[in-house]
Amino acid sequence: MTRFVTSADGVRIAFESLGHGPPVLLIHGFASSRAQNWHTPQWYKTLNGAGFSVIAMDFRGHGDSDKPHDPADYEMDKLAADALAVMDASTHEPVFLMGYSMGGFISMRLLLTVPQRVRKVVLGGVGESYFDGRLGLRTDIADALDAPDTSAIADPTAKLFRKFAEQQGKDLKALAACMRGRRIPYTPAELSQARRPVLVVCGDQDEITGAPGPLAAAFPDGRVVSIPGRDHMTTVGDKRYKEAVVEFFNA
Repeated sequence: MTRFVTSADGVRIAFESLGHGPPVLLIHGFASSRAQNWHTPQWYKTLNGAGFSVIAMDFRGHGDSDKPHDPADYEMDKLAADALAVMDASTHEPVFLMGYSMGGFISMRLLLTVPQRVRKVVLGGVGESYFDGRLGLRTDIADALDAPDTSAIADPTAKLFRKFAEQQGKDLKALAACMRGRRIPYTPAELSQARRPVLVVCGDQDEITGAPGPLAAAFPDGRVVSIPGRDHMTTVGDKRYKEAVVEFFNA
C-alpha cells in the first residue's frame, strides 16, 4: 500500500514497506519509479524471500511523489532529505541501502552524511563515469526531455532517456528539472572516508556508466560485480545481480 511522507521542504514523497526482517531501502534511477525499477523486476520478491523487509520510495519528480518543475527542487541535499524522511517514517533501524543510477548518487550522499543510518550500500548502474560527470548534470538530456521535436535529438544517450521518459504517466517537465538539479560528484578522496561496505554493480555492456572497478576502488571496503552481456537498462533485473546483492547483505 502506498504511503506518503512530507520532506523537509514540503514535497510529498510516496513509498511502501513490505515483508519482515532487516530493512532494505531501495532508491530507483532517473525517470524510473519504485514499481518499474524494483517491483516489476521482482526485487521485492527476491529480498522478502531472502529474509529482508523492503522499503521502496519514489523520489520527487517520479512515480506517485510530487513533481515540482523547478531545478532548485532537485539539488542532491533535497533528494537525500527525501530518503531520510522515508527512513524516519519506516524504521528505527539502520538500513541496507541500494540505489540504481541516480539512486546511487543519493545513496552515496547518505553513506557519507548519515553513516549511522546505513549498514551496507549497493550502487547499481554507477561506474567510472561518475567521476567525469557523464551521469550527473546532463543539459543535453534535459534539453531532449524538453524538445518539442524528438527528431532533432542527435545524441543517442539523450534520445534513449527521452524515449524512456515518454512512457505513460511520466512528467517530462519534472524530469527535465530533475536533470538540471545541481549535483557535485564526490572525489575519490572524499569517498575514501566511507566507513561502510560498498558493492558496485554494472553491466559489462553499460556504456553510460563505464566499468565498476574505479568507483569501487575509491571506497575503503569497495567490492565489484560486473554482469556479463548487460547494459544500463538490462542489468536491473538480472538474476546474477540479485544473487550478488543477497550474498553481500548476508555476509
